[in-house]
Amino acid sequence: MRATLRPLLVLFAVLTALTGVVYPLLVTGIGKLAFAKQASGSLVMRNNQVVGSSLIGQSFQDPKYFWGRLSATTPMPNNAASSTASNLGPTNPALVDAVKARIDQLKAADPGNSLPIPVDLVTASGSGLDPHISPAAALYQVARVARARNLDPAALSRRVLDHVEAPQWGIFGEARVNVLMLNLELDRAQ
Repeated sequence: MRATLRPLLVLFAVLTALTGVVYPLLVTGIGKLAFAKQASGSLVMRNNQVVGSSLIGQSFQDPKYFWGRLSATTPMPNNAASSTASNLGPTNPALVDAVKARIDQLKAADPGNSLPIPVDLVTASGSGLDPHISPAAALYQVARVARARNLDPAALSRRVLDHVEAPQWGIFGEARVNVLMLNLELDRAQ
């Protein structure tokens, strides 16, 4: 029995060290060398201070900022430790009420806006953390943000279009606008 047990325990210890220590350290090291920014959380720095991540949405409520998608995370919006969707189906009264509330909020913030409200401004993403909105959602908000910042709406529209990111490798996903990066540039410009 001892002759059988000893090699098993040695193999267990060696494989535990390889797969539980050496491999994770090697992969982490390669990640930090090859993809330093991504491995550090894609943090966005301003004045030597972290202001967010380009991969995690933030809740902007001030009219002078572009607003992102709703977040379904708990116990607070855009909680990276609790990435989740709402799991509410299209006929669920709670989802219908949430969409109506967001539509009311958007209309109250910009009563003169007669454009159709893009769906991504009234629904949460699958992760609840999406930092992007569609170009249509950003352009929908131009009048409100321009008014709050005393900017020319046409110039602000051009700035929004300058921030449109193409689909990944030109084929995966949709064109999108990173809300945090757009808002930071607007703050920097003023």
